[in-house]
Amino acid sequence: MTLRSHVEELKRKHQALSNQVDQAQRAPATDDLHIADLKKQKLRLKEEITRLSEQA
Repeated sequence: MTLRSHVEELKRKHQALSNQVDQAQRAPATDDLHIADLKKQKLRLKEEITRLSEQA
């Protein structure tokens, strides 16, 4: 897997997490801890994308 394809895959995962966060925030029964966990995962991916993009 090339660096570019790896970054693209991370971006897809980041977008999927964004969608999950949006859906979870709209659902009345969603646990706030679950939303916070999704946001942390999303932030980790964003940081990884930034780090890898700076290397390229």
